Order: sequence, then structure tokens, then C-alpha cells
Amino acid sequence: MVTRDVRDSASVLARFHPLVRQWFKETFGEPSDPQRKGWPAIASGAHTLILAPTGTGKTLAAFLWELNELIVRGIEDPLPNAVHLLYISPLKALNNDIQRNLDRPLADLRERFAAAGKEFPEIRVAVRTGDTPASARARMLRKSPHILITTPESLNIMLTTLKGRGMFSSVRAVIVDEIHAIAGTKRGAHLALTLRGSKRWSSDRRSESASRPHRNRSRKSRGSSVGAKTVNPAPPDFDPSRSSTAE
Repeated sequence: MVTRDVRDSASVLARFHPLVRQWFKETFGEPSDPQRKGWPAIASGAHTLILAPTGTGKTLAAFLWELNELIVRGIEDPLPNAVHLLYISPLKALNNDIQRNLDRPLADLRERFAAAGKEFPEIRVAVRTGDTPASARARMLRKSPHILITTPESLNIMLTTLKGRGMFSSVRAVIVDEIHAIAGTKRGAHLALTLRGSKRWSSDRRSESASRPHRNRSRKSRGSSVGAKTVNPAPPDFDPSRSSTAE
């Protein structure tokens, strides 16, 4: 029997839609270490924590796999009116990360599919923080984004209402970024409890990703990590505020 090394770049990229794979290779070349080692784990449905220096593509690793899944599923059938991918960051300054890791890839891929004469599914994206206007919040309840970017506090507020919880019935993946900002704090404990109770508000599978600094590095050169995904129900002992790390 011939076995394939899933850490090999070609083997890892072969899991993606051909046009997504082509876009990645032309844009970035070869996958970085966090991407090459992270994608097989993410694809397996396991809790995944990727630890690597800043700027090595950890967040893109989590986003791109889940974006590829939405594209593939959306090509077959229109995506249901619900949140499928939930991105949580304790920091409200999300614009730069979202532009680089989600908005730009999404726009590039949409253009590439159009140039190839292929249909690109409708994938809606929205940001929900404490600054989101009431009109935009109400609009999300009527026409849910497929990808929702939010903070732990805003997520908790949405889950306190019946209509809010209804948005998350199809969540299959959760990305938790910058976890070093809340690890060991009350915010982190509260988020951990919220995610552990996700089987009450999500009927599909979910994925969790976490980031935190490399404790063995100097303050100036610290890295962080991002990971992905879990199959529902979550293991009873999973707590992103005390997840173990691996390089």
C-alpha cells in the first residue's frame, strides 16, 4: 500500500478546489510550515492549535480551508441563510487582519472563478462588534452572513436571544484568534464556557482555533498561534484558555 505524506506541499494543496489551489500557488508559492502542518489537522475535524511566529500565515491557514469548504458546498447548493464560519477575536481592531486574510482572498477568488467561466457561490461576510449599528444588527438576523467576525462579548449578547441563537444553527467552524489576550482571564474562561456549550446552539460541527504568544521568545519577537477544528460535541475537557501548544 502506498501512503502519502500529508505534510508534503503538493499533497496538502491537492485537498483544495483546483482554482483555490491555483490562486494560492500564484499568490504565495509554497505553503508555510503552519499551513502545511495545520491543514491536515484542520481537515480531520480535530481541535488544532498552530504555534508559529507572527507573519507566517496562521490565520490564513484557518480561514482558507474553511473558505474552500464554503466554496465547494456553495457550488453544489446555495448556502443556507445562517452563519457557517465564526471568527472570534478579543481585539476590536480587526480590519487589517480581515482585509488580508478574508476580504482580499475572497475578492481574488471571485474574480478567478469568473475569468474561468465558473460560478462562484454567494458568500456573505459581516462584522459584529459593540460599534455595529442597530440597523446592521437587525439586517443580520433577517439575512445572516455566512462568515461572521465578532468579539467574545458580542457573541455572548447574540446568544442570549432566540433569534440570535438561530443564526448559528449551521456553524461548522469556529476560529478563535489572539487567544493570548484572554488566556487565564475571566474573558477567556467565559468564552471557553460559551464554546463548550455550542452543541446547544449549533446542530452541525464546529472548529476552534486559538492563538497565543510563544512563551520562549523575547517580548519583541513573540509569535502566536491559530488552529482549527472540532467535531461536535466538543471534548469535555477542551478549554481554549489553557490549551497545550505544539510547534
